[in-house]
Amino acid sequence: MSLMTLTERLMPHLLLAPILLPMLTAALMLTLGEKYQRTKLLMNISSCLIGLVIAMALVKWSNQDGMATSMNVYLSGNWAAPFGIVLVLDRLSALMLLTTSVVALCAVVYSGARWHRVGVHFHPLFQFQMMGLAGAFLTGDLFNLFVFFEIMLAASYGLLLHGSGKSRVQHGLHYIAINLAASSLFLIGVSMLYGITGTLNMADLARIIPSVSSADRGLLHTAAGILATAFLIKAAVWPLNFWLVPAYGSATAPVGAIFALMTKVGIYTIVRLWTLMFSSEAGPSAHFGSAWLILGGLATMLYAAISMLGTQRLGYVAGYAAILSAGTLLAAAGFGQNLMTSALLYYMPSSTLAVAALFLITDLIERWRTTDGASVRFEDEEAPFLTAELLPRDGFNLDEDEEVLIGRAIPAAMAFLGLSFMLCTLVISGLPPLSGFIGKFAMLSALLNPLGLGSSAGTQIGWLGWLFMGLLIATGLMALTALVRIGIREFWSSISRNTPELKVIEGLPLAILLGCCILMVTHGASVMRFTQRAADNLHAPGNYIRAVLETHPKPSPTAKPVVAPEIPTVLPETGFGLAPQAPAGGTEP
Repeated sequence: MSLMTLTERLMPHLLLAPILLPMLTAALMLTLGEKYQRTKLLMNISSCLIGLVIAMALVKWSNQDGMATSMNVYLSGNWAAPFGIVLVLDRLSALMLLTTSVVALCAVVYSGARWHRVGVHFHPLFQFQMMGLAGAFLTGDLFNLFVFFEIMLAASYGLLLHGSGKSRVQHGLHYIAINLAASSLFLIGVSMLYGITGTLNMADLARIIPSVSSADRGLLHTAAGILATAFLIKAAVWPLNFWLVPAYGSATAPVGAIFALMTKVGIYTIVRLWTLMFSSEAGPSAHFGSAWLILGGLATMLYAAISMLGTQRLGYVAGYAAILSAGTLLAAAGFGQNLMTSALLYYMPSSTLAVAALFLITDLIERWRTTDGASVRFEDEEAPFLTAELLPRDGFNLDEDEEVLIGRAIPAAMAFLGLSFMLCTLVISGLPPLSGFIGKFAMLSALLNPLGLGSSAGTQIGWLGWLFMGLLIATGLMALTALVRIGIREFWSSISRNTPELKVIEGLPLAILLGCCILMVTHGASVMRFTQRAADNLHAPGNYIRAVLETHPKPSPTAKPVVAPEIPTVLPETGFGLAPQAPAGGTEP
């Protein structure tokens, strides 16, 4: 039986698996003591591996040939929307589930080397984190989005403190405080929206917003602004991102890798709700806040790029790289164009995989540096290959006549680590030939050709478009400078440093993450077609609204058919007459 056939037979109930699987796995882990760490590790890896297979099946199902708007709606409790809890799968949510599953599997495999043993309840918290992420991507209701956000954040509080230490506790408290404030704004915005529209179902909100009275339109926009602020905090937009880099930089390596997904949750939610609630079909509210999204994204890009140049800590560079990616995605989303949205959906998983890999590389480099007592460290303002008198140091090959280093073999572990760092640098800075370049090139092409090649003659992109184009190129060069400087310091100019210790269980996750970036290039046409279909669906919200609101509950197989009571021609006690009803299948008398 093929994967596609099995998926069709299990639908729509397979839609529950990304949420139920980690929940049940975490509950089972909590029954085991801390002495069963190896058992929990195997359970965690198995759950993530099964989740990856399920995510691949959902992506395959959502991208069936001949189906432009392939969507699946699950009515929890068999209650129709907008009254019941609704889970919705489309191409965007399937893509986010697949990205989450890949990063999660690599992070938990990497943790098996040592990090999962430095604290308690790592594996249950990790699975609850997966549950919250999957629920946030699948839910079709704002209240349940808040519930899954809180599950995700509660687990992240424990994961951030995993391994203890003063730095983790200090920055963890800041992280908890800012996210509690964001959750409060979330509740305020949701309450105001419910007071105005009477619903929290996303599809129902999109249906009602165009008909909101002009007297309530200002209050509606205020509620949307408050709600967007909560999501922008989670997406690390400037100036609301001061908490992210210290928190992510102090987390353990596998936790930092999985936290690379957290900012993307905020971006996903903004893209989802903005294209639904404030699309071109939203009447007077069409494209509300688009300029603010673009400006906020541009400011975030500039802040992150300058900060990457200004810091010397590789862990902080990884955090700023996550912010740079989030700013790029946010600015691209604000243009509200199909081609631009398709490009950002291609760039989103690519940048997430690269940032997650950079967090893992940071841990390996830091361990290599601190465990090597023979290594010589230099101050940042010193040239490692020159003395104070600017004369060449002994042991460096600066001239072709010197043969000290010629023919010296590079240890395999060092070569693998250096190559991995180079690939991360290429993806994050957007240089060819990897997926980061394709994503940014697609954004530039969409800016210059918003209607497609050959159809955009005379179209002006405006000053915001030119500014985004300039910053997209400039911030890539700034990120390249920052990463190359660190690469030179950590790899090329190290003196008498021993060979790094690299286990297979640590190298394999890096290979998978960066291998996926390479696969996105070799299968770029297929991936871009997928993201283009996802973007087309996002900018045609009517498909989403109809799929959710027109899905009817399943009748019970044992229920007896309900016979409607006969309606009298004259209502008792009122005297108001009713027209006689036409018989079914017949004509009026």
